[in-house]
Amino acid sequence: MKILFIYPNLDSQIGFNYGISIISSLLKKEGHKTKLINLNEKLGFDLDLNYIKREILSYQPDLIGFSVVTNQYKFAKEIAASIRKYWKSPVVCGGVHATMDPEGVLKDGLFDYACVGEGEDALLDLVHYLEKGKKATDIPNIWTKENGYIIKNPVRPFIDLTRLPLKDYELFDFQRMIDAKNGWVGLMVSRGCPFKCSYCFNHRIVEIYKNDLKVPANKLKYIRFHPHEQVFKEIGYLLERYKNIKTFIFDDDLFTYNRKYIEKFLSEYKIKVKVPFVVNGHVMVFDDKIASLLKDAGCIIVKFGLESGSERIRRDVLRRYMSNKKIEEAFRSADKKGIHTSAFVMIGIPKETKEDLFATIDLIARIKPGRFRWSIFFPYKGTYAYTISEREGLIDYKKMFNLPNFTDESCLDFGEEHNLLIDKLAHIFPWYVNMRAGFPASFIYEKRVKEIEQMGREKWDSFKKEVLYIDEELSKKALAIGSHHYAIKYNRFTAVKDDWYLGEQEN
Repeated sequence: MKILFIYPNLDSQIGFNYGISIISSLLKKEGHKTKLINLNEKLGFDLDLNYIKREILSYQPDLIGFSVVTNQYKFAKEIAASIRKYWKSPVVCGGVHATMDPEGVLKDGLFDYACVGEGEDALLDLVHYLEKGKKATDIPNIWTKENGYIIKNPVRPFIDLTRLPLKDYELFDFQRMIDAKNGWVGLMVSRGCPFKCSYCFNHRIVEIYKNDLKVPANKLKYIRFHPHEQVFKEIGYLLERYKNIKTFIFDDDLFTYNRKYIEKFLSEYKIKVKVPFVVNGHVMVFDDKIASLLKDAGCIIVKFGLESGSERIRRDVLRRYMSNKKIEEAFRSADKKGIHTSAFVMIGIPKETKEDLFATIDLIARIKPGRFRWSIFFPYKGTYAYTISEREGLIDYKKMFNLPNFTDESCLDFGEEHNLLIDKLAHIFPWYVNMRAGFPASFIYEKRVKEIEQMGREKWDSFKKEVLYIDEELSKKALAIGSHHYAIKYNRFTAVKDDWYLGEQEN
């Protein structure tokens, strides 16, 4: 059979879809053919329904599969509605959105199947059923409709990672992606996360599997690791096959979680690979020893999710049980070893006051990471965060289903005054940090911030279009007096400390 994957990733950073790449490899091993339409403006592919139509009519797929997150679902619906007018093959929707809201996906009437949870074996089974002309109504992980009723098949156990083949990188025109991302390549050594953050899909996935399989959460084996040899085989393949790989990014939710596994992996990595790398850490499983191991193996950046500077918000709303003291200790551990740190924060969180917002600014100003990224809280359906937002009556549903990302604006309505504050912070968050960090250039940013604080909606909407240009000018003024500061770099929601980006320019 011929399977066409469609991956909408519009108005977003270039992304590699691990699920599609593995499923494609499995299908090819079974003798099937696969093709991908990877929609991302930075790769030269915008949402062009005529282009998609030409590709489908040329390829003539027997099955079309979408992989989508909630922010991209509106694009998937638009594409699927168009496809329905000229192509009759079945369409399946997978990815996080289908897992969190399979009933909603099927009720839209554009998809024949919704894949819940991990899709490797489920998609193989679906293709086998369709190939034999069988009714695909009893496949684990696959929901469908029959006679107007939704058939909700339970999930199967989580897949054994040792069974998985090498990812199908060629499906993605991977060299082009490497070049577009300046030599940065993503990898994963594990699946799953032990934490239950309210805004994340992990806790919901555990609930689904626990309920369907009638197994306690600690028996599900949700957290799994690839054997070391499997990871190094993949790394070796990438380095041999592709050019210009400069940095590996380990996209695991918590690279540092399993210390025994990571200690052995890092000891081998520094001998076998010798390519700089980036990891996600967690302040509760990070200390001087793990920082030393990471540095010794070639780690150049460690990223931490902090989300809020308010311990109350982290505890009561986000279910992030960590103290500001622990956060500061983790950053000190990385700093002592010379590892560049990256902090992730959110604004526009339910129950968040103006004081909580400034607690987040002050935390960043205090720990002074190498860089930080800020985003706007988004309540994904199926999460506890969605329940809170709904209960508080904050959700603007029209916005929620039309926002392509979580950086442009909030889909929550806090009232005119607080909405304006969040919008301002979404654009000039680093100016506030620079103002409150005690840098010699703080006065430069304070002057601008005070002007902005006096702006009403109309004046602000006009002014914010110039923020990136003004940020460059403010950065030049800070450099002119030899002051550390953060400047907006790479995209409009990342701020980088001057010593790092100046070092990049020299290299």
